[in-house]
Amino acid sequence: MNSTATTVTYRNLASEKKPRVTIGVCVRNSADSITAAISSITDQDFSHDLMEIVFVDDGSEDNTLSTIRESVLGIDISVTVYHTAWNGIGHARNLVLSHAIGEYVLWVDGDMTICPDYARKLVDLMDEHPELGIVKGKQTLKPMGNVLGILEGMSRAASRMVDYKNNYNPSKALGTGGSIYRTQMISAVGKFDETLRGYGEDWDFELRATTAGWILCTLNVEFFDYERHGITWSSLWRRYWLRGYHLHHFLRKHQGLIKHTRMIPPVSFIAGLLQSQTLFKLTRKKIVFLLPFEYWFKTSAWYVGFLNGYSASKKF
Repeated sequence: MNSTATTVTYRNLASEKKPRVTIGVCVRNSADSITAAISSITDQDFSHDLMEIVFVDDGSEDNTLSTIRESVLGIDISVTVYHTAWNGIGHARNLVLSHAIGEYVLWVDGDMTICPDYARKLVDLMDEHPELGIVKGKQTLKPMGNVLGILEGMSRAASRMVDYKNNYNPSKALGTGGSIYRTQMISAVGKFDETLRGYGEDWDFELRATTAGWILCTLNVEFFDYERHGITWSSLWRRYWLRGYHLHHFLRKHQGLIKHTRMIPPVSFIAGLLQSQTLFKLTRKKIVFLLPFEYWFKTSAWYVGFLNGYSASKKF
């Protein structure tokens, strides 16, 4: 696998402080959103002397790489930028880990933003509780984007309304974007599985972390995901088709973790109906009652992708 350091720029070289937090940003074709993601990092009220950013552009075909280079000029945070041929998200994340200096790694996706106190609050919690291996903020419930974007954002937020710390459910993954990892945990658990090239590399890591005794939890500090830009039906279909396709391979490694029958559209419609009631109590937004139909649509895409993944595996 080829990994080329296209930019290595260290700011604040006069400072003798070692970064406590490595911000890992793994991107591919994120030219339209990466500037906002970088701005949200530079707006953090956590000491910039104690931060570094490691970017990995995993074979972008748009202007992501040049946009990153332009956006980091003049910022007061140490920056390293890598560009690779497309090797998959697991490889990109491992490249960050191989060069991370901080005792924590905070993952920020190229299509998300974090609020100004995000890093500070996550680090404070990790400092106070050494048993925590992974902590993640909470996806905003503020309506943003078009109708479909609002529904998707709320459904993703609802899917993580789980007490990970005291009632861990292995079928409910936190996800890497917006999560902070303790590097001591990474040393004990190992890196990401690079054979999981599409989806599931973070879920696989979480399962290994909890098996090793590390605790996962969420914290009430907000991040904003891709839904804020608005979504089309075709992009939503493709996203969940790919998720179903790649998770078929993930579930071959973790057999029995979830029943694919739970993703059958009629079952997901009922799940969407139940979550819409929970979300209405929290938001008082009537739009949430459209969730069952959105669930039906995207789980149809997931199931078609899953079956395609199953068929593809039978050919080998």
